Amino acid sequence: MKKEIISAVVALSFMVCAASSFACTGVVKAVDGTKVTVTCDDGKDVTATGAAKVGDKVTVKDGKVAAPAGKKAAIEGC
Repeated sequence: MKKEIISAVVALSFMVCAASSFACTGVVKAVDGTKVTVTCDDGKDVTATGAAKVGDKVTVKDGKVAAPAGKKAAIEGC
């Protein structure tokens, strides 16, 4: 009985942690100081903190703005 309760508590804690680490990619709609409003690809508006310009494509994770991962530069060889 105790093992079932403990496993249920652990499972719920993982679900809460996964839900709190929300991330989306979208275009910056508005900027007010360090407060940035982003329209995500799914149509939701999210407010985050960070530095970005209107029209930039950014990724929002845990309420902070980060530039999306782009292409890496090619490495020149011999």
